[in-house]
This record gives sequence, C-alpha cells and structure tokens, in this order.
Amino acid sequence: MNLYLGLDFGTSGARSMLIDLSGAIQFQSRCPFVQRSVEMSTDWQTALFSLIEQIPRSMRSQIGAIAINGTSSTVLLCDSHGQPICEPILYSDARAADVLDQVRAIAPPNHTVVSATSSLAKLIWWSQQPDFSSAHVFLHQADWLAYLLHGQLGISDYHNSLKLGYDVERLCYPDWIDALPFRALLPRVVAPGTPIGEVTPTIATQFGLPSTCLICAGTTDSIAAFLASGVKNPGEAVTSLGSTLVLKLLSQTRVEDSRYGIYSHRLGDLWLVGGASNTGGAVLRRFFSDAELAEFSRQIPLDRASPLDYYPLLKPGDRFPINDPDLSPRLEPRPSDRTAFLHGLLESIARLEAEGYRLLQSFGASKLTQVYTAGGGATNESWAVIRERHLRVSVRRSAQTEAAYGTANLAMQSRDRVFR
Repeated sequence: MNLYLGLDFGTSGARSMLIDLSGAIQFQSRCPFVQRSVEMSTDWQTALFSLIEQIPRSMRSQIGAIAINGTSSTVLLCDSHGQPICEPILYSDARAADVLDQVRAIAPPNHTVVSATSSLAKLIWWSQQPDFSSAHVFLHQADWLAYLLHGQLGISDYHNSLKLGYDVERLCYPDWIDALPFRALLPRVVAPGTPIGEVTPTIATQFGLPSTCLICAGTTDSIAAFLASGVKNPGEAVTSLGSTLVLKLLSQTRVEDSRYGIYSHRLGDLWLVGGASNTGGAVLRRFFSDAELAEFSRQIPLDRASPLDYYPLLKPGDRFPINDPDLSPRLEPRPSDRTAFLHGLLESIARLEAEGYRLLQSFGASKLTQVYTAGGGATNESWAVIRERHLRVSVRRSAQTEAAYGTANLAMQSRDRVFR
C-alpha cells in the first residue's frame, strides 16, 4: 500500500490526486457539483464517492491513506447519526453579520472569529434558529466528508478550526469557548494529517479499499494549495487564484487582526499569515468563458497599466483586505472593448493582491520575497506579468498547483506518524 489520496473540495467541484511515495502523480480526476443550491451535502457526498470510484480498482487496493481539504468556514450542523439537520452554510455567507455584536462580546478584541463569515459567528447565528435543538455536532466541510469514510463523528483539524476559536498556539479551546452553552457540539481538534482511524468496513468493501487504509485529519483548501507549492522559507508566499483570492505568507511572526480579515495558521514552528478575498476567478467567469479568458489575455498590452479601477465582486461584501460585509462591488465603467474590460479586472485583482501583502507586512509578517501561484489563474501568463508589476517581487507558478496534491502529501505524512 504505497499510494496516497488527496481530495480537494472547492466551490464549484471536487478533485482527486493519487501520488506514490516519491510524490509522482499516479492518477487524478475531477467531479463538478451539479446542484450546489439544493442539498449541497448530498452533492458533496456524491462527489466524494464518485472520485474514489473513478480510481482504477487496482490502484484503490494500494491506497494507504486518504486526506480531504474543504473550503474554510463552510460548516454543517449534524444529528447524532452524522446527518446534516439543515443546509450547510458556505464560507462566504455573511448572514451571521446579525450576531457580530454577540461575537465581539465573547471573543478577545480583533480576534479571527470576529467576522461575519467565521465558523463561530455562523454557529452563534445557528444557535438562534428553530432547528438548533436537533444538533448533536458542529463540523466543517472536510470534517464531515472524512467522517463518511472513517465513521468517527466529531473530529476536526486545527486549520479548519482556527475560525471556530481554537487556540493554535496552546492547542486547545480557550476558556471563553469552553464557557459557551453549546460547547458540547464542538469537535475534538487534532493536527492536520493526524491518522483518525481506518476506513469503515462498509466503505472498504464498497470501493475496494484496503481495510487498513487510514483516514487522516484534513486541512483547508488554501493551505492545501500552499502545501502543494513546497514553500519552506519565511518571506515566500502562495497566492491561490481560484474562485476567490487567497493569500498565504510564510512568516516567523504570527499576525491576527479581524478588523482587516487577517489571521495566521500554524505550520510547524512557523506561521501562515494571510487573508481571503471574495474577488477572484468567479468574477472573471461571470463575464468570460475559459476560451475568451485565454484569447483576450494574450491581447492585453502588458507595457501599460489599465486606467480602470474596479473592486471585482459578484455580490456585496468582502473579507480581506477590506473586511466589510456590505462592501459594494465596483465594476463600472465597463468599456465595450472586452479586452480592455478584462485588463481592468485582472489589474484590479492584482492591485488587491498587492494591497493584501502590504497589509500583512505592516502588521509584522515577514517581508515578502517571492510569490508562487496556485489555482486556475496560475496558468495565465499575462496576469503574472501584471501581478509582478504590482507586487514588485518575482511571481512563479507553483510546481504543483492543485490543492489536491498538497492534501495527498498530507495523507502521505501519516505514514511517518504511524511508523515513527
């Protein structure tokens, strides 16, 4: 059993990556979500099982460990049988803005959870809804999907649980979380990549997996993309250009400030300082097909900046570098020349990226020296030139750009933990 499976659950679909001990990719596949607005958890489960089924049976029999990443702060309430009692709340959903004053009253000043999109804010919002009394456990997307494979309800990792209020320095829930009336619903938290248990006999039989295949604690999609890049030195960063824009800067210093949507994930003895904006590829896809993006990008005059100044959002609200649930999209004026319009969008997203990294450094994060790019936007060479002009450091495409690859590496690390 020398193959390791990473599963990446994004905003529009899921991906798999199967690697061997050398890190070489042996198999990969994708599965789009068909009905994200109706029964999302059912779509996730269907995609999970489909991705495993797509792997040739001869390879499935060699899988030693599986890990899953999900979108940060996409959360569910489940009953005692692990069934969602209502629709999940997505990462970008800001309905919890109504309870932010209650979050501020509970949490320390400027804590990561003081955000309309944090996991804790969503849980507090849920606690005031009629169906809350049926809840047995609160889980993140990656937690629930892993549960479907290992069968142990109520386990999370400290990457996903950061925005739930988990203390990643002391590795425990703080006292102010322990005092909450719904504390019993919170998951037990372990380090990402920790082996949770073997795959259930039912799943092993259904998919032809070894009975000893380990299911590991997962991570978030943006951290998985960071892990895929192989970055190791403070000052190096990864920008994930997917549906959203996510910045991760490896730093010797931890930085937290909810006023600006800044938070730090633990990564060994260092910190991943970053933030996530709702701008990104989803906005581009609203106006352009993949073919149009490629064609018009090649036509952009890279020797001059666009005069257009946008804040590209699909709907009001952003998290970083401006944390404002009511922030209005700015997509005007819109020129008739579609190449000029795309130029303005790419330039504006690059401007927000650069502003984000400057903000992180202004709060004490390590100085930016190099940016690697992951996600679908990593293939756009014109965009890379524009971004270099704004960032003033070299921009390179990560050797591996898929978050699923980083998650597969996380699964492979479980081998060291078991045999150490």
